[in-house]
Amino acid sequence: MKKKLSKIIQIVLPLALGLFLIWYTYNKFSPDQLKQLKENFLKADYLYIWISMLFGALSHFSRAYRWNYLLEPMGYRARLPNSFMAVSIGYLLNFAIPRSGEVSRALVINKYDKVPFEKAFGTIVAERIADLFISVCILFAALFLQFDTLWGLMDTHNINPEKLAVFGAAGIIMVLLFWIYLKRTRSALGQKIRNFINGLKEGMLSILSMKKKWAFIAHTIFIWTMYVLMFYICIFAFPETQTITFSQTLSLFVVGSFTIAFTNGGFGTYPFLIAEAILLYGVDYTVGTSFGWIVWLSQTSVIVFLGIISFLVLPLYNKSN
Repeated sequence: MKKKLSKIIQIVLPLALGLFLIWYTYNKFSPDQLKQLKENFLKADYLYIWISMLFGALSHFSRAYRWNYLLEPMGYRARLPNSFMAVSIGYLLNFAIPRSGEVSRALVINKYDKVPFEKAFGTIVAERIADLFISVCILFAALFLQFDTLWGLMDTHNINPEKLAVFGAAGIIMVLLFWIYLKRTRSALGQKIRNFINGLKEGMLSILSMKKKWAFIAHTIFIWTMYVLMFYICIFAFPETQTITFSQTLSLFVVGSFTIAFTNGGFGTYPFLIAEAILLYGVDYTVGTSFGWIVWLSQTSVIVFLGIISFLVLPLYNKSN
């Protein structure tokens, strides 16, 4: 019962927060501002939005292709269509329960290409480690280029970096204590967990034994280049945002990435924080809100479209299985 309640809370709480922020944001607008919001949506140059969506789809494809580089050292290979559909379904499911998409990816590839779940999941964790490295590099680049802006945004929303550091350190200590417990325990459950972790470890270490390291690195850079470009190209959709520089765009990208990472795909929070951040660059709040919504909706449309198509096509493509 407690487990079921926890899952419900994981789904409902982020969605409730998103709905509250949508209500809170639009409750502040006057009728004239709401009219301006509508006009902003109508006057946007949607050619740039379509290009942004193409970049998003290309990043999905590259991520699916890159996955096989991690599976091959363990003697497995997933068919590219299955990898692509597993990735697309994973992104879609992350909207319901954050981080559930990684589990679904491993389940799909286990069912249709017979890759053991724990090893497939381990390769996904290895992917995330590589992605984390690139995202940290982007974060430091944004901090270096736009430190005052990002610090000001954190201060505006009472985000204390010291508290974040304390929580991070506490989390690391808890993980270490749990690992020590697993090393020493002789219980059946402990052994099962150890075996599962060993499978994860093999999948994660495949990044070190792969033959095509440079191809993996190239795909990783390509994926994150597409992520940045799919955001940056949208800057040109509005005349008011075209003056924003690339370094400023990088800081906005970081803000948006945090909302996506810690909520249900940034629902409600993404447009709200992007509007707050872009305001620091002299862009009107209503324009910033419109920009945030258009960027989020375009990215979400790609995820939802590819995810639903993959749900429908996956069993048909694997009908023989």
